[in-house]
Amino acid sequence: MSDPDDSRPRAVPESTRIGVAVDIPEPWGSALTRRRAEAGDPQAAWTPAHVTLLGPTEVAADALPAIEKHLEAIASAQQPFTVHLRGTGTFRPITEVVFVTLAQGISECELLAEAITRSEDINRDTRFPYHPHVTVAQDVPAEALDAVFDDLADFSARFEVTAFTLFSHGGEGPWRPRRDFPLGS
Repeated sequence: MSDPDDSRPRAVPESTRIGVAVDIPEPWGSALTRRRAEAGDPQAAWTPAHVTLLGPTEVAADALPAIEKHLEAIASAQQPFTVHLRGTGTFRPITEVVFVTLAQGISECELLAEAITRSEDINRDTRFPYHPHVTVAQDVPAEALDAVFDDLADFSARFEVTAFTLFSHGGEGPWRPRRDFPLGS
């Protein structure tokens, strides 16, 4: 005989969408975001220039304190490091993306990204291997992708990464910074 309570709808835990990224400082961040907008990429309005460490991921809302504690531990174990952005790359023909490449700071970003996904509260299936970069055009016409690729081919910026940021997204509007995590603290 079955329990009559088994037929009740179960409460679905509330979830939220998060991401973790290294912001691109000024004056380069706004310049790259502006170039993305000029290419016709609608994401430029919602997503400032950044290096993704954890792409958009749904997590249980009540797991956020544990995730933040996990991020604190990761940040404290990583010393600040230099990122050198130089030139452009593309994921075409696999995906319609043009990006600014990292010439320095790749392994530090890879280690951070790997450590972040070790949280038991973060379950993310990825279609592609992690490759740190700064997206400057995505899902726009081929001519726009080609123009951004050429326009930023000589781009170069070098800066110190002293923190990464946890972002949240409510489904509409821009990603909102939730908290910064200083490195080596």
